[in-house]
Formats: sequence, structure tokens, C-alpha cells
Amino acid sequence: MSNIRFTALNEALSHSTAVNNCIPGKLSELFGINVFSDKVMREYLPDDIFKTIVENIDSSKLIDKKIADQVASAMRAWAINKGATHYAHWFLPLNGATAEKHDSFFSPVTNNMYIEQFDGSSLVQQEPDASSFPSGGLRNTFEARGYSAWDPSSPAFIMDNTLCIPTIFIAYTGEALDFKTPLLKTLSLIDDIATDICQLFDRSITKVFPTLGWEQEYFLVDEALYNVRPDLIMTGRTLLGQTPAKGQQLEDHYFGAIPPRVTAFMKDFEYEAWKLGIPVKTRHNEVAPNQFELAPVYEEANIAIDHNQLVMVVMNKIARNHKFRILYHEKPFAGVNGSGKHNNWSLATNTGKNLLSPGHTPKTNLLFLTFFINIIKSIHEHGDLLRACIASAGNDHRLGANEAPPAIMSVFIGTKLTKVLDEIEKMVKDRKMTPDEKTDLKLNIGKIPQIIIDNTDRNRTSPMAFTGNKFEFRAVGSSANCAPAMIVLNTILADQLKKFKKSLDKSMKQGVDKDEAIFKILRTYIKDSRPILFEGNSYSDEWIIEAEKRSLSNFKNTPDALYAYVSEKTKKLFNQNNIFTSKELEARWEIRHENYAKVIQIESRVLADLAGNHIIPTAIRYQNILIDNVKGLKEIFPEDQYKKQAELQLYIIDKISEHIFHIRKDVKEMIEKRKKANKLLEAHKRSDYYGKQVKPYLDKIRYHVDKLELLIDDEMWTMPKYREMLFVK
Repeated sequence: MSNIRFTALNEALSHSTAVNNCIPGKLSELFGINVFSDKVMREYLPDDIFKTIVENIDSSKLIDKKIADQVASAMRAWAINKGATHYAHWFLPLNGATAEKHDSFFSPVTNNMYIEQFDGSSLVQQEPDASSFPSGGLRNTFEARGYSAWDPSSPAFIMDNTLCIPTIFIAYTGEALDFKTPLLKTLSLIDDIATDICQLFDRSITKVFPTLGWEQEYFLVDEALYNVRPDLIMTGRTLLGQTPAKGQQLEDHYFGAIPPRVTAFMKDFEYEAWKLGIPVKTRHNEVAPNQFELAPVYEEANIAIDHNQLVMVVMNKIARNHKFRILYHEKPFAGVNGSGKHNNWSLATNTGKNLLSPGHTPKTNLLFLTFFINIIKSIHEHGDLLRACIASAGNDHRLGANEAPPAIMSVFIGTKLTKVLDEIEKMVKDRKMTPDEKTDLKLNIGKIPQIIIDNTDRNRTSPMAFTGNKFEFRAVGSSANCAPAMIVLNTILADQLKKFKKSLDKSMKQGVDKDEAIFKILRTYIKDSRPILFEGNSYSDEWIIEAEKRSLSNFKNTPDALYAYVSEKTKKLFNQNNIFTSKELEARWEIRHENYAKVIQIESRVLADLAGNHIIPTAIRYQNILIDNVKGLKEIFPEDQYKKQAELQLYIIDKISEHIFHIRKDVKEMIEKRKKANKLLEAHKRSDYYGKQVKPYLDKIRYHVDKLELLIDDEMWTMPKYREMLFVK
């Protein structure tokens, strides 16, 4: 029991006693106390300034410098009263993490006098060094300048005594170096066109905004065990490890009683999240052992994305206080379910209406169907782009693994709504509808509120499922920023709505009744989009065959999937809607390829190190013990008895030699392949080579390592095993 693994196990057992902290006061009194919210602004700003800033935020107008100065003064006073000593522009660079550069309020006035200072110019814009962030060629390495600019639509907050101000991040040339800049453009884009269409049905609707409710899945691992698994530390996933006899097959973890130590962590995290204005609501055990999920109440998409990134940071910090480490990797353990981040996406209006929630009359349901069917059409038109936006090395392990949606993009809407679409499609295309047809159709539409009440059984195998009043994009990976998926969904829908409006205007100018024109356009869209609609088991082999017949793509790896980012179709989509320039798209394409290659490169280097410095030496030590034992048996037993006694040891010695040989051979070949990959200068060629030539060795080497784990004396194995990491509480 002297090796490092057992030392870690003993330390992990000492962590098992949990202290349940009490949360003081009502949750409503805690919520948002560290946020510069409307309530705080109303308290710290004059009424006229408060009204102006709120109006500017609602209308996405620029904020005057004088107003910015007053807001900055109010922020400073509030933050200092809350104990803040520093401020930082908080942004979301293209490395997938959050970034912040802290400056103190402390400022010299004269040689002997200092004050706390923070003015409008410091609030509105800063110049953090952009040289070390990924840019995909948007800027040269020697050009360090980048700008962060205040996003007033996402409220500032205090974390660790620092006033954090959400901002966009752009190059000095104006090109976006972050996720927020294009996201904000899509919010404005969809507001314009969706409001235009809503006005055809309801004049009181003057604003439309996407909403997002994310569901974050994650694993918890004891910190002591994590610290002696170099693969977890360096890659976020286990590169080796034999599946335990008991995993998730008894289905006894999902929604089970949350372990006390985990509950204590969750309570502390939720307390900090509520103080930051993050409306976390749901927590539960997920399918795999030591896997959990949290979900908030849905919010406006921009704020929801900021909150998700903030949640991941806060969870990491609180987990360490409880001697846990969080694994956000999409597939940290082989043999059990991986983790996703379901994006529940919908559209809300200034009147409080959810545009994806059926109403109580044919009129309100025609509005619902207009958006519902246009969304399906947009997904059919841009399925490859949706696959590209959620592509990553981690998500490749999860997609299509009988635990998550496949790499084939499809839409599930349920049998009831399918019947409604069938009724619309029965319309005759090129003639005027009869009064009876109009009546029958409107009667069927009018029945939607009665039949839609959560009748859409949540098809867990569908990447995009309609779940009553929202679309659930289930293919997003757990470590991902939600923004790329939301940028694509917002853009493709806005583009599709523009086409719909153009066709509708043309028909109405020709004298066609508005409702009849809408029905006929929707009928065409339903017919065109049939290939993307699938109600069955997306895990089945039959669906793969059927999807190919329907001409649906099945990109099983990231390098292949990413080509949709730079297709002429995608460039036209984003260029015409002023979301990305071609150069910005190509930059993101290159960054994603670079990231993929680097992830596989790191995993390859870590596994080679583990094989050479942990696994093989341990195997040889145990093999030598067996060899000495066999020699001893030969000395004390007659020949006939010796053969019988030594048979098993000789078999194990032979198997160990065989696995060592293959590990050494495969590691050597993998290193040579890696060297060839590194010589490729173009990012997409390098990532493709890493994916197709280097990555397969990770599985080949793992196979032999995991076989050795079963053969070698448990006390000699140096790294924590699955049965220890997944079940130690």
C-alpha cells in the first residue's frame, strides 16, 4: 500500500466527510447582490440617466460619453462599497475560455495623494494585449493591439473583489477576435426580421430576442485521485483505464440521491451563482457514476452565454474548496456516458410571448407555425454548418456513441405536430384554397393548444428536438461555449425569415390573401424539408442508411465537418447578413483546425509518456516477480509438478511480453506519425493527418495498456483505476 495510487486513495477517503453549509437568508434576497443590475443602477444613478441607459440598451444604441462617465462613477461607488479593489474587462476570446486583465481603482493624483478612479473611458474601452490569443491570421504575431469594448446589455458583476465588465474583443482592424461580437450582431439581425414578420400578426410586438436555457453536464473526481492521473491533468480525459465490472448498466445513478459531499459542493456553488445573478434551478445525478447536471432558468441568449461561461469558472473554484476537480470533457471515461450541454433555444417578444409556444386561436398558431416551419427549413438548408459549429476533438468521442445524438443532423417534432404539417402539405399548390379547405385547416391549427401540451416525447437520440415550446440542440459538447451554436441558429433562421418575407410580399402584391399566401409558402417549405425530419431511433444502423438516401451528411470527425465553415454557401450566408467577413470565417476555420491538431498532439505525447514511464516499467517489475517465482518453483518441484504449477505464471509472463511489445511498437510508430504531422504547415492538412493517422494509435495503445491493468498485481498499479475514480465519494 505504499505506492502513490494508494496514498491518493487514502487521501480521497479522508475527503468523504462533507459539511453542509447553510445558506443565510431568502434566495430572493441573495439573488444578484454582486450584479450591477437595473435595481442597483436605479439606486446609484439619477432618474433621467437611468432611463436613458435602459432605453439605449433596449434599442442597442451607442451610449454618450457623458452618460458613460456617470455610469462608470456609479459602478465605481457601488463596487468599492462591495469591497472591490480592481476592475477588469471580461471577454470571451476564441480559445474557449474567459479572459480578464485586472487594474486597480488606485490612481495617483499628486506625489502624495492617491484616489480611487474609474471613468467612462475606462468603462467603455480598453486595450488588452491580443498577441497571445488565437486569431487565425487576423493579426500578425508582432501586432499586440486589441480592443475590448463594453457590452452594456450584459450587466457588470463582482467576483473575487474585482468589478468585471462584460465586453466584446476585436482586433485593431475591427475584426472580431471573440464569440460575443458576432453573437450580438445575430441578435440585432433576428430582432429586425422576426419583428417585421410578427407585425403581420400582432402590432404590439416591437422586439424579438432569442432565449437560451443551457443544461450543463459534468463529472466530479476526487482531487487526490485527479492529481495522480497525468492524463486527466493534461487532457481532461482518461487515456487509459479498464472499464469496471459495474459502471452504469444497473441504471441506479440517474436521478438518484445526491451524495452528501456532492450536495455540499452544489449548495456552495449555487450560493455563489445566485449572488452573481445566475438563475440556477435544477441539479441532479446524470446517467454515469459521478456524473451530474445543473440547469438554470432560461435567459436572453447573450446573458445566458455569459452566465454559462461564468458558471464553469465558479464551479471549478468551488469544487477545489471541496477537494473535487470538475471534468467538462465530453468523454472523460470510456465505457460510460459522456457529457453534453443541451441548448434549449427559443424566441421571445417584448409582449412576453414565446413564438415557439402554440396559442389559443388559429391566428396565434399561424404565427407559431410560421416560425416553427421556417426553423425546420433553415436547419435543412444548413445542416452541415450546424454540425461544424459543434465539432471538436472531445465531441467526436461522444457524437453517435449511443449516448448522444449522432453526427447526422435531423429534427424531431413528435407525431402530433407531424400530423399538423401533413395537413398543410395536403394543400393543392397552384390553385386557390376553397372555403372548406381554409376552415378545415384552421380548425386543425386551432386544435394545436389542446394537443401540444408536452406531447413531444423527448427523443434522446435526436440532435435537434422540439420539446413543447423550444428547440433543444442536444449535440453541443459540455466543454463548449454556447455562442457558436447560437450564432449559427440565429443567422440561419434570420436568413430564412428574410426569404419567407420576400416570397410573402411578392404573393400579396399579386393579390393573394395573406393567410393563404402564408399557408402555400409553408407548404412548400414542409415538402422541401422532409428529409431533415426523423421521428425514429437516430442511434440505429438503419438511420445511417436512410440518412444517406436522404442526402444528409454524416461527418464523423472534426476535420471533415469543419469544411462547412468555409464553403461558398456559408460565406454567402454570413457575408450577406453582416455577421462574419470571409476573412473572419477563414480565421475561425483555421483556429478550430489548429485546436483539433493540438489536442490530439497533447494526448499522443501524454500517452507515450505514460506508457514509457508508468505502464511498461510497472509491467516489467511484475513480470520479473513472476519470472523469479517460476525459477523458484523449478528448484523445489519435480519436472512434472513444476509444469503444472508454473503454467499460469508462464501464460501471464507471455501475455505481458506480448502487450509490452505492442505498446512499444505502437508508441514508436505514433511518434513517427506525429513528426510527419508537425511538418505540415497548413492547419487543415495537419489536423486531418492527426485525426486519421495519429489518433487511431491512441486506441491501439490503450487496448494493450488496459489488458495489462487486468494482468498486473493491483498493489503495483500506480494510477487510480476507474472503479476508484467513479465510485469513491
